[in-house]
Amino acid sequence: MFERMADLAIRRSRLVLIVAALAVALMGVVGAGAFDKLKGGGFDDPASPSTRAANVIADKFGGETNLVLLVRSPDGRIDTPAAEENGQDLVAELKKDERLSNVVSFWETNSPDLRSEDGREATVLAHVKGDTTEQRESAIAILDTYSGSYKDTLTVRAGGGAAVGADLSNQVVEDLILAEAIAIPLTLVLLLIVFGSVVAALLPLAIAVIAIIGSFAQLFLLGSVTDVADTATNLTTALGLGLGIDYALLMVSRFREQIAVGVSVDDAVRRTMHTAGRTVAFSAATVAAALAALMVFPQYFLRSFGFAGVGVVAIAALSTLFVMPALLKVLGHRVNGGRMPWTKSRRSEAQAPVWGRLARITMRRPVLTAVPVLAVLLLAASPLLNITFGTPDERVLPKDAESRQVSQVLREEFSGSEDSAIFITIDTSVAEAPLASYAGRLAALKGVERVETSAGTYSAGRPAATGPADSALGRPDAQRISVVSSLTPKSEAAESLVKQVRSVTPPPGTDPLVGGNDAVLVDAKESIADKLPLAVTLVVLTTFLLLFLFTGSVVQPLRALILNLISLGATLGVMTWIFQDGNLSSLLGFTAQPMELAMTVLMFCIGFGLSMDYEVFVTSRIKELHDQGADNETAVVNGLGHTGRIVSAAAFLLAVSFFAFGTAKLSFIQMFGLGSGLAILIDALAVRGVLVPAAMRLLGNSAWYAPGFLRTFHARYGLSEGGPKPTSAPGSAAAARGDTKESTMV
Repeated sequence: MFERMADLAIRRSRLVLIVAALAVALMGVVGAGAFDKLKGGGFDDPASPSTRAANVIADKFGGETNLVLLVRSPDGRIDTPAAEENGQDLVAELKKDERLSNVVSFWETNSPDLRSEDGREATVLAHVKGDTTEQRESAIAILDTYSGSYKDTLTVRAGGGAAVGADLSNQVVEDLILAEAIAIPLTLVLLLIVFGSVVAALLPLAIAVIAIIGSFAQLFLLGSVTDVADTATNLTTALGLGLGIDYALLMVSRFREQIAVGVSVDDAVRRTMHTAGRTVAFSAATVAAALAALMVFPQYFLRSFGFAGVGVVAIAALSTLFVMPALLKVLGHRVNGGRMPWTKSRRSEAQAPVWGRLARITMRRPVLTAVPVLAVLLLAASPLLNITFGTPDERVLPKDAESRQVSQVLREEFSGSEDSAIFITIDTSVAEAPLASYAGRLAALKGVERVETSAGTYSAGRPAATGPADSALGRPDAQRISVVSSLTPKSEAAESLVKQVRSVTPPPGTDPLVGGNDAVLVDAKESIADKLPLAVTLVVLTTFLLLFLFTGSVVQPLRALILNLISLGATLGVMTWIFQDGNLSSLLGFTAQPMELAMTVLMFCIGFGLSMDYEVFVTSRIKELHDQGADNETAVVNGLGHTGRIVSAAAFLLAVSFFAFGTAKLSFIQMFGLGSGLAILIDALAVRGVLVPAAMRLLGNSAWYAPGFLRTFHARYGLSEGGPKPTSAPGSAAAARGDTKESTMV
């Protein structure tokens, strides 16, 4: 297969590049509409009780409250005649807005729960109609219309789920633009430093640009047939930039090795495809396998990352395997054109002496060198012992976001926020007496301030002195109950209250559904916990199979899996120490809160896949030398010597594309970027530099063990780096051994 691809690039190089240019132009046109196809949210399980409860409210009660307008009277109390008149005018306008339903205000109900404790602010509750995308678009338009000053007497600010979603959507785009504006120029500078040649540096960036444009095209197509989270743009651009550069870097480096010793351009292309091309294909397969596991989760936030992630990996790999060899054929020796001043008189070994020496020292003293590294990684992982999980809310936004400020005021100045209440739906008729008894039992639970039903308002287990029955909460065929608490949203106490509410004996013949933000968190934890073993099993099995096909050993995959889990544990531990425990919060500008559950799972899968990326890079060269007859120590030392600089350079370049998202204003995007970048560096430096050679030394020849029947299977179906040698070229034997010299930095 790789020989046919190489021959296509050699014989039809210009045609391949023309077709590629047309494909990129087409993808650019298609991808321009990607943002219009993406949705916010996606953290809920569609089959969970909380989602089903929300659906009942939407179908039979006009939708739950997802927009809260906080109205303030700057000159006095909100219940003065002037403020009341203007407030009623505002409410009248809102009720005429076809995008809204269930508009309820303080001025209609005179409920003290809708007025702040100091009497200067009141709330207007409403539901923004439509699905997630429609709600986001409507909320943006509504906020533009009503936020700010109303009749020069009232100040209006917006909060609630719809307002938070609108702010999140806008911030995702801003964060993406800033991150790419940082990552792409910085990457070009680093490529110039790594390659010491303008032409060679531009080649990986060209593949990265193709991958990014292709990722937006596939997001448009995916968004046309299924739900895709808008934050998928951050993952696909970071992965497209990083993997495109990684794969192209490997190809360009191997090609330059060949031509440096006099191999003809055609044979250099063939040899590059048989070695680095094969490595790219396997590397892409391992990354895709890790990301594909996200498809088992019901939340479309995770599922869409699975689809989009696999797609962008495929685009990066295919563009590398088809476009890059054609570019190398056309450029030939001009690949070294535009040398930078510091490389003009410099000739260096293709092997990186630092990496070779590090591997040699580690293999001589494997325990002495590996134990300190393991100790540091385990210490970094220790915060995982106290990890807690949450789902995104307004606190992921910057502190100056209006929806976040409103949510804070509602918690601090109002006696129980309707927006954060637990709601219960009963999708059948219920008599008044059983409903009242049920509400009384709910109101007696610790932490509950009041329970609102069509039969009345209840507090401390009995009917409240204030708060008459609300007929809007009841229908002949359904009932809605609102449980308002004083507990901090998404705290352990709030989650415990959800479970207690679900355990209360319901009216006979009913099956209540419990919803609300805290219920969503409880259900998300249970949903992800149910699917996580399957996802992990799929990742482990597919990775094991791919590495076995690549190495022919059953020990190498096990060694890789164990080391990857250690490095990922360290990464997640550091992220917990930062984002949950609040360390560096003042520097990074976020609010400490429980680890975002879906993003933590996503970061694990991405980190695992990228760790396997470098596993394949390193193991491929070690196995190539081992297959040529080198003993275990020589294969490891020379293999790391040849790939060390490539792996470290690729790791820094890929980490840059992720670290750029550390500038994001959304805290869970910050965590995603910093965590993914850290995982890459830990794996490339600590694991590949020290733990891999130490493990290979301790394992000895058993590192390549496989039972006889599996060796037979691998001999027939397995693939590994190597392949046919160039048929005629000066220095071909040296090129096959990798004993080359190159006047470059790679």
